[in-house]
Amino acid sequence: MTPNSLVLLDRDGVINVDRKDYVKKPEEFIFEPGSIEAIKLLNQAHIPVIIITNQGGIGRGLYSEKDLENIHGYMKNELKKAEAHVDHIIMCPDHPDQPSHRRKPNPGMIEEALALTKANPERAHMIGDDLRDIIPAFKCGIHRHLVLTGKGEQTLQKIELENYNPIKIHKNLLDAVRNILSHE
Repeated sequence: MTPNSLVLLDRDGVINVDRKDYVKKPEEFIFEPGSIEAIKLLNQAHIPVIIITNQGGIGRGLYSEKDLENIHGYMKNELKKAEAHVDHIIMCPDHPDQPSHRRKPNPGMIEEALALTKANPERAHMIGDDLRDIIPAFKCGIHRHLVLTGKGEQTLQKIELENYNPIKIHKNLLDAVRNILSHE
């Protein structure tokens, strides 16, 4: 494996099934088919995995940071049962109407991940289901992957998507990871 590789994952719609009313408690966190296997494949390839997630529900007062810790604790526990893990979770609790530099589509969380891991942007990949995931990856010069789960199908129809090419399109997270690993 090439040193300084990194895979960044959006959470909702990529790892777990997206909900219009936000994932507010562990029982609402449902893994997308193949996502646990995908993370395990990255672990086996010794590629760091970092989740990059907007959590505007905190800013909206729909759930607390403690609720989010419980959700992520459940996710980590389920991954551990499959002998998989994520290396870090970087989240932004900003209200969507009051975004900081960290809230996607701004690049702050991706910049943090690159600094944290000292990853080479040319060896880094962002996998997401929304233009909000693609734009900051473009700004940071990392590879962009769109999955068709979550908001992916709708995102694929957006005309402005072509402004951020090249973007690889995948059926789901497992498909994206297999593609990345086949090119490493």
